[in-house]
Amino acid sequence: MSQRSSVKSSASPVAMGFPAPAAPPTPLDKPDDVIAGDAASPSALARLESAIAELQALSVEPLLRQAVACLRSDDAQGGSEWALKALNLDPRAGMAWYVLAVAREKAGDFASSLQAYESALALLPDQTEVANDLGRLAYRMGMTELAEQLFRRFLDTHPLSFEAANNLACTLRDQNRPGEAIDVLKAAIKARPDDAMLWNTLGTILYEQGDMPASITFYEEALRLDPTFAKPRYNRGNARLMLGELDGALVDCEAAMARVSAQDERLTMQLARFNIRAARGEIGPAWDDYEARLAPLFPGVTTFLVQRPHWTPESDIEGKTLLLMGEQGLGDEVLFANVLPDVASALGPKGKLVLAVEPRLVSLFQRSFPNAEVGGHASYKVSGHTVRGAAFIEENPERIDLWAPLGSPLRRFRRSLDAFPKRDRFLVPDPQRVAHWRQLLQGAPAGPKVGILWKSMNVGGDRGRNFSPFRQWSAVLKTPGVSFVNIQYGDCDAELDHARRELGVDIWRPPGIDLKNDLDDVAALTCALDLTLGFANATSNLAAACGAPTWIISVPGAWTRLGTDHMPWYPHARVFLPQAFGRWEETMGEVAAALANFA
Repeated sequence: MSQRSSVKSSASPVAMGFPAPAAPPTPLDKPDDVIAGDAASPSALARLESAIAELQALSVEPLLRQAVACLRSDDAQGGSEWALKALNLDPRAGMAWYVLAVAREKAGDFASSLQAYESALALLPDQTEVANDLGRLAYRMGMTELAEQLFRRFLDTHPLSFEAANNLACTLRDQNRPGEAIDVLKAAIKARPDDAMLWNTLGTILYEQGDMPASITFYEEALRLDPTFAKPRYNRGNARLMLGELDGALVDCEAAMARVSAQDERLTMQLARFNIRAARGEIGPAWDDYEARLAPLFPGVTTFLVQRPHWTPESDIEGKTLLLMGEQGLGDEVLFANVLPDVASALGPKGKLVLAVEPRLVSLFQRSFPNAEVGGHASYKVSGHTVRGAAFIEENPERIDLWAPLGSPLRRFRRSLDAFPKRDRFLVPDPQRVAHWRQLLQGAPAGPKVGILWKSMNVGGDRGRNFSPFRQWSAVLKTPGVSFVNIQYGDCDAELDHARRELGVDIWRPPGIDLKNDLDDVAALTCALDLTLGFANATSNLAAACGAPTWIISVPGAWTRLGTDHMPWYPHARVFLPQAFGRWEETMGEVAAALANFA
């Protein structure tokens, strides 16, 4: 893919209504904690030791000192054990609950940590630092409303805590309240204009609103104030990726990785590097980076309940029984299924492929891979972590020789563009349902039947940037001679009503189908249409995987194109790509012109 020239914002922070920052702080002026903070940072542990020294219960005090010493040496388990010994002596020792909460959080046991923080807060109502740490943990667990309440409580007594203001802004941002988040940060920056953390968080808000050039302005201000701050460099790399500036994105990501020591941060950045490398066409190294998602310390890691040996690219699988379990989103499960024919071939006639997929995909995958055993997986939240298992496997797990998440075999079978086969399809729709839909579509308005979809079910936060506003579909929908069919799942009444009232276009709604849940029937419907047109979501992936004529509207920096101007996963699919991020109008005009020729 050709590299686009760097897109810079002409605005400066001052011109955008923010105060001019003071000179960069000296190292002594820098905050000890950045972003969301750390209850086990050196400064936090020093404060904890000072509080412990004031304890009157001498029998508890030495035990808690031992617990803090363990935390200083990154021994979370040892810290937990010493804190529990203190609680055995005095169950109402609030400081012991606090130390236990910190230790369990560092151990990744978020549920126990949350309970311990709550006990500490009840016993130490005047220790507002407990509320701050509890809010930070609640934020990590996705409990943003509770986190907001706790950060506000802490700020009531610590109005000059810029870290707490930053964290409050993050909770407001994640609740889709960007205006309030910016107001909180403006007030904090007015008091502390040289705080790089605050500028970085402002950048993340603009990034999630889709204003990439402006977000880069704030990231660069954070880097001017603190050139050693890894987070804004990493964030700038993500923004550059979205703008199609792939070389700069990789430089930023790797420079940020070199500046962080915390393993969870490095893993997050490694997964970001996967996106960048894949978008650059460095496919093999990209898949190697993608394994970061499976590391125990990766934030948001999914724990798979499979007690069998793990497959590696070096594994000999001929004649073996191999379990592949679906992962990521529904669209990714369909996309990654591109590799399954190759896996089945490598297993050979004596081997067995077992697939655990999203339950809505079971019938489609079973038809597509008739020699495989296919069942559904299920996911649960346990102690703040995602856990995924499959009941049909647990009945006889010993029959599984090796297992892997569905995306992992790409490391072996798809390390270059040449490894992507020119198959028309790798999923097989129900032929009877295809015939059924062809008959029903005769009742739609005259003209080529074009199914359209324009959004994902999850467009909150930063995902909405990948989809144009529906109003910009007007040029497409006004194409004469086309019979538009709604294949957009979810609530879309407002958009269909807008098309009817404002554009005079009736988008035909297929009867008797749940477009969100009847995915086998959705696949058949797309194969009965003359064309499926829209952004990359589960339905467009289904259509393309089944060999249906498909046009996909992509975005700059999309990793799924693997450095090309098309979709190697779906050789027959046509891709439309904006010349720059967010320039939907000209792209939709290009789609409209192509559709007119198609009609």
